Amino acid sequence: MKLKLTKEELSWSLYDCANSAYIMMLTAMIPPYIATIGQEFSGLSSASTTANWSFVQSGATLVIALLAPLLGVLADRKGKKKLFFTSFFVLAAVMFFAMAFIDNYYVLLAVNLLTGIGYAGANIFYDAFLVDVTQDERMDFISSFGYAVGYVGSCIPFIISIILYMTTPFGLDAMSAVKAGILINAVWWVLFTIPMMRRVHQKYYNDKLQGGVMKAAFKQVGHTCRLIAKNKSIGLFLLAYFFYIDGVDTIIKLSTTYGQAVGLDTTGMIIALLVTQLVAFPAVLVFAKVSQRFSTKRVLLWCVVTYVGVCIFGYFLTHQWQFWIMAVVVGIVQGTIQALSRSYFGKLVPKENNNEYFGFYNIFGKYATVIGPALMGLATLLTGNARYGVLSIAVLFVLGFVILLFVPNAETKTDSAA
Repeated sequence: MKLKLTKEELSWSLYDCANSAYIMMLTAMIPPYIATIGQEFSGLSSASTTANWSFVQSGATLVIALLAPLLGVLADRKGKKKLFFTSFFVLAAVMFFAMAFIDNYYVLLAVNLLTGIGYAGANIFYDAFLVDVTQDERMDFISSFGYAVGYVGSCIPFIISIILYMTTPFGLDAMSAVKAGILINAVWWVLFTIPMMRRVHQKYYNDKLQGGVMKAAFKQVGHTCRLIAKNKSIGLFLLAYFFYIDGVDTIIKLSTTYGQAVGLDTTGMIIALLVTQLVAFPAVLVFAKVSQRFSTKRVLLWCVVTYVGVCIFGYFLTHQWQFWIMAVVVGIVQGTIQALSRSYFGKLVPKENNNEYFGFYNIFGKYATVIGPALMGLATLLTGNARYGVLSIAVLFVLGFVILLFVPNAETKTDSAA
């Protein structure tokens, strides 16, 4: 297989570089920034700002999770995928820019809700465009390359933002430095989306959805639900994905929270998470090649087992250097499991209905962010020890591993999905 990318493959991959900048800001800088505004200027308690932020994130997830299958059906019509992608991207980018010019706490929450909806909505169609830009035999590599450039690319504007925040040059204070960082990351998002807008186009579509579109769309959603329930490859994979990606997302979101609970230094953990991003860049490309020799499914199973080991290692975590080891190991498998899951699913689904199926794929990914945090919180609450909380996440990976064992290889699928 040739490693040289076509213009369409490269343009598609760069969008991961574009939107990952937003995710880095959303993870590290935006929550404390908005919480500070709520507490210092609106007189709210820390508990209130934490709860409000959680509701905003859950609200954006819920909206897209409910709409994803219907949006996918509508976008499967000829020439509509780019329209839906562009609409959600513009919503996200405009709202992200707006954050830098708004000081009202409640308006900021509303703007973040719309940004989250735009980001998640655009990602449905971005993921689905994978089948339009490359062939089945190149999907693992191209999906992995997208994640790779996303990991390394997102670090560039984020590091600039961190430097501005820590040094406050040009007469900036801490709050205005965060606003400057938002603008830098918003510009980055827009610039790296331009190639996607210019060169990536829909090749596969379902021309049976002409006239009476909404009625036909709802009917098609029901039809696809039945197909997924009957299709062993797709149904079992989505179920396995639901469990193991929940564990992955829980570790991403709560790693620093757990580190603080066991007494680790916050600054050291943030730097370690940047190392995770940098390690993920070469790792995801290496394992894209490995998957060609040992099959995508085997590499996914190996990644899941590695995450079980991470949970067990996390239970015994006591020193900062151990967190760094865990960050490096997670960096090796995090991008790999995300990229190969996307490409594996892309090989399983019928191309003419790929948007709709990726709508369901995103539903399972969105709802999978619920169980892990709740499981970790419950285990911590019952035992009074956060170590048992992180150990409990291993259950999700074990379930995902067992179910994935029974998923037929995508390269040799025989049951019909159409």
